[in-house]
Amino acid sequence: MIGKFESNKDLIQELTSSGAKHVGNIASIIAGTVAEVTKEIGEWVTDAIEMNEAAAAARRDAAEARREVDLEPDDPAPAAPKPAVATETSFVDAEVVEPEVDETR
Repeated sequence: MIGKFESNKDLIQELTSSGAKHVGNIASIIAGTVAEVTKEIGEWVTDAIEMNEAAAAARRDAAEARREVDLEPDDPAPAAPKPAVATETSFVDAEVVEPEVDETR
């Protein structure tokens, strides 16, 4: 027969072992969650950096295209705008017709 002391020792040993396993599992869950959150934040920042770089490249390409257009010597000079000449204002005669309504108001 097991004595009271040995029974209590086994109970404490089992509780301590079980508690340690549960605390370890919880710590593992927390560590995994922190790692996943850190990874997601890192990918988000990477996306922002890539978008910024793409926008800068697009601005550079647009500036280069404008420079190429400005430097082409074969293009004829743009025509001067025609001066505005006062002319008679014409009006269009129009008749306004109300649509027939079948419903009574």
